[in-house]
Amino acid sequence: MQVNLFIPTLNAGKIWKEVLDGVARQSYPISRLVIIDSGSTDGTLDLINEGTCDLIRIDKKDFDHGGTRQMAVETFPDADIFVFLTQDAILAETDAIAVMVEALKENPELGMVYGRQLPHKNAKILETHARFFNYPPESRVKSMEDADRYGIRTISCSNSFAAYRKTAFFAVNGFPTGSILGEDVLIAGKMLLDGWKMAYLSNSKIYHSHDYSAIEEFKRYFDIGVFHVNNQWIFEKFGRAEGEGFKYLKSELNYTFKQNPLLIPKCLIATGAKLLGYKLGLHYQTLPVELRKSFSMTKAYWGKA
Repeated sequence: MQVNLFIPTLNAGKIWKEVLDGVARQSYPISRLVIIDSGSTDGTLDLINEGTCDLIRIDKKDFDHGGTRQMAVETFPDADIFVFLTQDAILAETDAIAVMVEALKENPELGMVYGRQLPHKNAKILETHARFFNYPPESRVKSMEDADRYGIRTISCSNSFAAYRKTAFFAVNGFPTGSILGEDVLIAGKMLLDGWKMAYLSNSKIYHSHDYSAIEEFKRYFDIGVFHVNNQWIFEKFGRAEGEGFKYLKSELNYTFKQNPLLIPKCLIATGAKLLGYKLGLHYQTLPVELRKSFSMTKAYWGKA
């Protein structure tokens, strides 16, 4: 099965070389490496060889989480599997992509798979917990039949490292355009509704984590709230998100208490910021446009919206 690997970039920074080295070490052959750059100015493009990859250049203001990825796939659809990686995700082992391909080969019912995210080596306690909570060591296959059991977590996945079967991808018309974020969750939901299954592969690993401040958490969860209110069908088909938030908080408090009890105030502040941001995001339509933009981590979205 042929594999095309797509990586959107914008000023990828010092970690970019490690990302590219991880790609180069993969045991499974990559037919095309496609870089979609939104106007990097930090030397990101100096590290790629246009003789060995395909480069798509777009304006920063035109970037769209779903639309940009969709455009890239439509430009280079000549593969059986489309793999997506983010510019800050380091493939942890040489068989990370091979494991995904093998899973899609073995189970023709799988429309997409996504890998396990491990915290970066310098990750702090709260972000380390986030990765351990959301990406456990047990693999799992999910279908619509699991919606009653897992609720909204049924379609939990991430384009930081995910692979899509071409036939399933185009059967549900690919990624949506115009979503503030969550293009991966939307296509996963559409695939399950269309009868496909998805899999979380714990043995296909990347290093990927963020050390967000309380303000950044507020902005990120504001965007998640906007995403959810604009995609009500997710709630209707898979349930709401609030209950999952309480499970996460309980787990985070327990983990933080064991690792460093002095960080519990920081944990509670971050949780409060997330909750406030999410609730405001759910009611963003009542806010002035300039306030929406200032609350958001995805500034460009509001110019288009």
